[in-house]
Amino acid sequence: MIYSVILPTYNERENLPIIFYLLDKTFTEHKLPYEVIIVDDASPDGTLQVAKKIQSSYGQDRVQIVSRPGKLGLGTAYMAGLKVAKGDRIVLLDADLSHHPKFIPQMIQRMNDRGVDIVTGTRYAATGTTGTGGGGGVYGWDTYRKVTSRTANFLADFLLNPGVSDLTGSFRLYERNAIDTVLPKVESKGYAFQMEIVVRARQLGFTFAEVPITFVDRIYGESKLGTNEIIQYLKGLLRLFLTT
Repeated sequence: MIYSVILPTYNERENLPIIFYLLDKTFTEHKLPYEVIIVDDASPDGTLQVAKKIQSSYGQDRVQIVSRPGKLGLGTAYMAGLKVAKGDRIVLLDADLSHHPKFIPQMIQRMNDRGVDIVTGTRYAATGTTGTGGGGGVYGWDTYRKVTSRTANFLADFLLNPGVSDLTGSFRLYERNAIDTVLPKVESKGYAFQMEIVVRARQLGFTFAEVPITFVDRIYGESKLGTNEIIQYLKGLLRLFLTT
């Protein structure tokens, strides 16, 4: 069983070495074969050069790099990474240290125990709803970010009834067949992408489980969430409500 971690990057020069170290530490300690695919969208801060240094240290079997000519969207970044991924299971997480790889073994265990196709990390599950006796959490966000995220999840849950507690989260583990099948059907970009992939997966009959995670706001760099992303999310939510 090989695990492929797809890491889309844009201006993550400071964060990339740390997240890779944490990934390597987690997979090595648990004796899990893995590879990391770094998909960089022409970061002007030198992220690609940092990725190449990591690759030269760990080898091309452990680190693959997909270099793209510009910011082409999160969904297409995952598609580009998936094309070169060798893994039987796919891990998606952010490169900005918001998601700690220490939760990946728990996600793997949940997938093995439940026999599900997708395990999603949740920041918002109530205590006990995930079967672990505890809920997730968010640290470092201001009130605006917290309200925005909560509102986005509430609207999606109310209109789409997706059956997961954290629809906008991006920390997930997929069986290869599930993501190969669902990803080409997702039309949204940016903030709405994570929501649509769950909705489409439900439509296609794939099964889910959740693992509580703690989400920590980035230390280095700037958040990519802005007014345009919020508008695109609302448009994507309305489109899914009308078409699913």
